[in-house]
Amino acid sequence: MRPVEEYYKKIIKAIGENPQRPGLKETPRRAALAFQYLTSGYNQEVHKIINNAIFLSDNDEMIIVKDIELYSLCEHHLLPFFGKCHIGYLAGGKIIGLSKVARVVDIFARRLQVQENLTRQIAEILMEHIGAKGVGVVIEAQHLCMMMRGVEKQNSIMKTSCMLGAFRKESSTRAEFLSLIR
Repeated sequence: MRPVEEYYKKIIKAIGENPQRPGLKETPRRAALAFQYLTSGYNQEVHKIINNAIFLSDNDEMIIVKDIELYSLCEHHLLPFFGKCHIGYLAGGKIIGLSKVARVVDIFARRLQVQENLTRQIAEILMEHIGAKGVGVVIEAQHLCMMMRGVEKQNSIMKTSCMLGAFRKESSTRAEFLSLIR
């Protein structure tokens, strides 16, 4: 049995359940596989995911990909948070393949996270790899650590943003981005 499976088995025992009962017998293995998938971002390298999907372009307009679904695990409680990520950038001679934007979100979301750091990591990596004049990232997410336990607020949504380059320096660029993702 792999170590993570064994830990799940111990957790099941620790809460007073029988890990050998029919409904739980395979749970440690399934939970270990699920956890491995949900944290698979640690085993991925951004430059390998982006690969050769950065293209020269004379486009100097804002490029936006919005409503990218994301699922992550809160690093404080190991409970899921989920929502949407909106990304905009001003090309600086290069553009990135559309699917690669979503893959970058997944690389960082599939790690133990806090939403504030996730937002910044996505913005910084895109700025670095695309050489954009500016990048804006907004994440809107619901956190099960707040919904299922603690204050139990079902309708709360956390919004975070990170604005770099022209998105930070120029209020008109930031305003255009924010109006287009609404």
